[in-house]
Amino acid sequence: MFIYNVTTKVSPHIHEDWVRWMKEEHIPAVMQSGCFTEYCFVKLLETDESEGPTYATQYFAATRDDYERYIAQHATALRQDALDRWGNHFVGFRTLMQIVN
Repeated sequence: MFIYNVTTKVSPHIHEDWVRWMKEEHIPAVMQSGCFTEYCFVKLLETDESEGPTYATQYFAATRDDYERYIAQHATALRQDALDRWGNHFVGFRTLMQIVN
């Protein structure tokens, strides 16, 4: 099992709209790709929020091929949608992890 983790710091003035968009539009679009079996959307605690809150979205892929298919076929368009909608009011980074337990 693989976890595709996207951590995002969001500007305070778009925070509520961004969370709504994540729940109602972006996460459902990622899941509709069929590449992930489940997800977890969390807010990081005990972080410096002077520039806005930080969230992590973890998408669970059964195989590395499922993750690679998402990157090849879906990620570019979904990332562009976020940039078009929110511009420079967020910053994110992505990590691929493998469950080892």
